[in-house]
Amino acid sequence: MKTKTILCIVGFVVVLGVLFSWSHIFPSKSPAPVAESGELPGIQTTNAPWGAEIPNLPARLKAIGLPALSSEGTALHIHQHLDIVIDGKPTPVPANIGINQVAGFISDIHVHDGTGVIHVESPKIQTFTLGQFFDIWGVKFTKDTIGAYVASGDKTLKVYSNGTLYQGDPRELQLQAHQEIVIVYGTGAEAPQAIPASYAFPAGE
Repeated sequence: MKTKTILCIVGFVVVLGVLFSWSHIFPSKSPAPVAESGELPGIQTTNAPWGAEIPNLPARLKAIGLPALSSEGTALHIHQHLDIVIDGKPTPVPANIGINQVAGFISDIHVHDGTGVIHVESPKIQTFTLGQFFDIWGVKFTKDTIGAYVASGDKTLKVYSNGTLYQGDPRELQLQAHQEIVIVYGTGAEAPQAIPASYAFPAGE
C-alpha cells in the first residue's frame, strides 16, 4: 500500500510538472484590453459643443484598434446622419472628425463637413459602431453619458435609429447605410416632439 501511495504521489507531481512546463511554452493569450471611452487620450467630458479633437486622435485610434489610413478605404463605403439634442437644443457635429489634414491621415469613420453626415470608408468589410465613432471624435459616450451630461433623475439619454428607440447599449449600435441616428439628452419635456426617422442624403451618398 505504501509503495502504491508513493507511486501515485510521484505520478501526480510529474503531471503537475508537465502542465507547468506547457503553460510556459504555450501561454494563453487574452485580447488586449480596450480603454473605456472616458479613459481615452484627449476624451472630452465637457459641456457641448465639442470640437473634433485631432491632437490625440492617433493615440485613440491605437487604443481602440483602428488604423490611421493614408487615404479613404473603398471596400466599405456607407453613410449615416447624426442629430444630437442636449437639453432641448441641437448640438453641432463638427467638421473634420477623424481627419488630420496636416499629418495626412484619416480614420475609417470620419466627418468631412458640418452637416452631421458620418462617412464610413474602410479598406475592409467589417462592422463599425456608434461607440467607435465617438471614440474617434473624442467625446465620452456610454449608455448613460455623453460629454459632461449624465442620465440622472428626470434627465435621460436616449438613442434612436431610423426613428426607433434603441434598447441596447448605444455604444454597440451598428452603423448602417443611410441610417438616421438621433441622440437625445434631457427631460421628456425637452425632447423633440417628433424624432426624425430618415435623412435626405445628397445624390451619390
